[in-house]
Amino acid sequence: MKKIFPIVAGEPRSINAEIIAKCWKKLNFTERKKVFVIGNFNLIKSQLDYLKLKIPLKKIKTLNHFDNKGFLNILDVELKFNKPFKIKKKEVKKYVIKCLNEALKIIEKYKISSLVTCPFNKKNLFENNRIGLTEFLSKIDRKKKETVMMIYSEKFAVVPLTNHINQKIVHKKINKSLIIRKIQIILRSYKKIFGKNPKIAITGLNPHNDEFRLKSEENKIILPAVKYLNKKKIKVHGPVPADTIFLKDKIKSFNLIVGMYHDQVLAPFKALNGFDAINITLGLDFLRVAPDHGTGEEIIGKKLADSKSLLKTIKFVFKYGYKA
Repeated sequence: MKKIFPIVAGEPRSINAEIIAKCWKKLNFTERKKVFVIGNFNLIKSQLDYLKLKIPLKKIKTLNHFDNKGFLNILDVELKFNKPFKIKKKEVKKYVIKCLNEALKIIEKYKISSLVTCPFNKKNLFENNRIGLTEFLSKIDRKKKETVMMIYSEKFAVVPLTNHINQKIVHKKINKSLIIRKIQIILRSYKKIFGKNPKIAITGLNPHNDEFRLKSEENKIILPAVKYLNKKKIKVHGPVPADTIFLKDKIKSFNLIVGMYHDQVLAPFKALNGFDAINITLGLDFLRVAPDHGTGEEIIGKKLADSKSLLKTIKFVFKYGYKA
């Protein structure tokens, strides 16, 4: 069972069924035998019927019923939905969490090394919508492992030390211990996935690194963390000014840029890469990957969704997931 992996259907009010079907059509026969979907069979079928996207579906109750003869197997998560895209918020939360819990049980039972999750709207899933699936997986994982969000492209990757928190409290969350722990998670996971150590640069928090004034976070927190890591023979360059590290002649020297907060690294990354990227959760016992886009609420049911990011995610697992 290690050579197959689940795609969690994610947000039911979304483009997810559409992009799953479009990806399925682009996979070859061998690749199709390696994936299955965790979601509600009737809901997914009704959405594809509405969109007039025809692919062969098969409802299964357990992986013992997995059919590798050309069907998209859907491990059925039982919930009742009346209409393809009109679903109550409380039903959305119940459904997504049930799918995620089912995925974690299957990963543990069958020793599966990878998990793909389709997009979801965190406002529907989390009462505190300042957390995302990266943090949520850390909470529901039985071992309660600390996680890191990495946004990856073939050119380079970025990691924010703090994810979905208000800008005004970022400086309160940054400390030497956090930097060291996150860099260590990145190093272990990156080497496990790609078979090599990444060349890492870490940004400062303030403009121009606040000129390394005595009371600056760069001088008090970030630089001591970098020196500690270097003494442990973990090569980290920095802190570097965030306004110059993404210049072409500098970015090519690194595999990964670690920033202090979400938009400090995600904004320039997306300016350079668009949505030609995937979201990877580091630190778990399995590899979790997801498309780097949202649920496409404005184009639901219009058959306009681009499946490129989900396809890149699936192809990434084919290439690297079995090492995880």
